Parts: sequence; structure tokens; C-alpha cells
Amino acid sequence: MSITYESVRDFLFREARYLDDKQFEQWLELYASRAIFWMPAWDDYDQLVEDPQKDISLIWYGDRSGLEDRVFRIRTDRSSATMPDTRTSHNISNLEILSVEEGECTLRFNWHTMSFRYQATEHFFGTSYYTLDIRGEEPRITYKKVVLKNDYIRNVIDVYHV
Repeated sequence: MSITYESVRDFLFREARYLDDKQFEQWLELYASRAIFWMPAWDDYDQLVEDPQKDISLIWYGDRSGLEDRVFRIRTDRSSATMPDTRTSHNISNLEILSVEEGECTLRFNWHTMSFRYQATEHFFGTSYYTLDIRGEEPRITYKKVVLKNDYIRNVIDVYHV
């Protein structure tokens, strides 16, 4: 598959729409089975932690099975983080394709998600770094690193916020 800026942009818009519309099964299909999903924490010196195996992370899934478990919990009301229901609006900007080589595309973009729950609106924002496998008919996410810039979280943050 050849990749263009427009096709990457559309892929990211589709991921955001799936999350906003709670189409979690379709969202999961965007991820390769070996996909890593990581949201590192900020340490006491305002530096991002570097090793999810040693340092605390806000979210860490070593492969897609962790995301599948998370969606199962959301769908079966086994997630206190999603009760009551959360409404989100994802906004994406400043997309850059960093490299395309040997069947992979690396990219970064900024995002802002608004979330409504408990009659209040929360704002989350940051930068995400992806690696896409572009060898098939559709791209698949193999690596997703989410840098949450406003990490003082009053309630909860979950995979559907970022």
C-alpha cells in the first residue's frame, strides 16, 4: 500500500470517529495484534518516563489483547471509569509524517479531546506518535505513544480519551 498524507489523515480521523461514536470493535480493528499502546507518566522533574517495564505509566498495553480486554470491560459495564457514560470529541491537528520506509510509516500529531461526564467538561490534550504497518490493504497501528500534556487528572482517563 502506498501511503499519502491524506490517507494518514483520514485514518486518524476514522480512529477519532470510532472513539467518539463508541464503535470500539471497529476501533480495535485499526490495531495490529502486536500493537503497543503506551501513555508514559511525567516524573517529579517534569520528564517523561522512558521505560514502561520499569517506570509508572498512565496506560500501558504490551499488545492488542490489553485493548481488547479494556473494550470488553467497557461493553459489559465492568468499568467504573465509563459509568456514567462519557461523551467525547476528538480533534486532531499538526499531523506530520516523519518517515516512510520498509512497510512502515511513522507519524506524530497533536490532539485535543473534550470529554463530558458528571455534567462537566474535561479537556485533555497532547501529542501522539504512531507507527503504522502499511504493507496490507489498510494501515494498522503497531505502536502508539500518547504524551498527555495536562496530566493532572481530576477524574479518570481512558483509552477513549486519547
